[in-house]
Amino acid sequence: MEEKTVLLEIENSIATVKLNRPNSLNSLDGAMVDELTSILENLKHNTSVRVVILTGSGRAFCAGGDLRHLEAVAGTPAAEAFVAQVGNLVALIMDMPKPVIAMVNGVAAGAGFNLALSCDLVIAAKSAKFAQSFVKVGLVPDCGGIYLLPRLAGLSKAKELMFTGDVIDAETAFQLGLLNKVVELDQLGQYVNELAEKLAVAAPLAIGLMKRALNGSDGLSLAQTLAMEAELQGKSLATADYKEGVKAFKEKRQPVFKGE
Repeated sequence: MEEKTVLLEIENSIATVKLNRPNSLNSLDGAMVDELTSILENLKHNTSVRVVILTGSGRAFCAGGDLRHLEAVAGTPAAEAFVAQVGNLVALIMDMPKPVIAMVNGVAAGAGFNLALSCDLVIAAKSAKFAQSFVKVGLVPDCGGIYLLPRLAGLSKAKELMFTGDVIDAETAFQLGLLNKVVELDQLGQYVNELAEKLAVAAPLAIGLMKRALNGSDGLSLAQTLAMEAELQGKSLATADYKEGVKAFKEKRQPVFKGE
């Protein structure tokens, strides 16, 4: 029986999604993209899951597009369709009404780099490496990179990383504002799991609304932002979670949020 290219484990409201083609550094081919799309779509609507962790098997997070697959579809309509499918992964992650944590355990190159950037929080091993490697094989960035990288690192730095394809280490990526935290590889799993557990007991509806607002705030005027805040806060004030939060505060205890 052929092993799945994406593994899923759900425990204590936390879903861990693991790219599972370690022999090819978890590069993206048609089967993996199909499996990952299906899993992310299901997690988006699974109300029992409050946090998603995305990581890779073996020594890589994701090395980008599988070159053999790209060679097979190059010059055909299937090529553009495949890139669109990969881009849809970013849309699914960014539209998911729950936090997604990228646990970057190794190399994140090309589309793999951009897949990590699409996550809400990015935690990387100190040994991880990052590269916008598209130019090395005569390609342009995809998987949302042209949208994400300039917004996180600035336009000039995005051009530098994309034009050169240079490899940067985790500390450099952190200094550029691309990562939330850098930890030793042997501490990565524990750190991410503790962070996920913290988020899993936080107010899920509030986090979902925050994520939607922040991801859609680019280009909004102050007036538009204030109007959006008023709308979302009005919805929040009508929730049972808000009532529970206030009650817990008065009773000096931890709130138990139900996402209602």
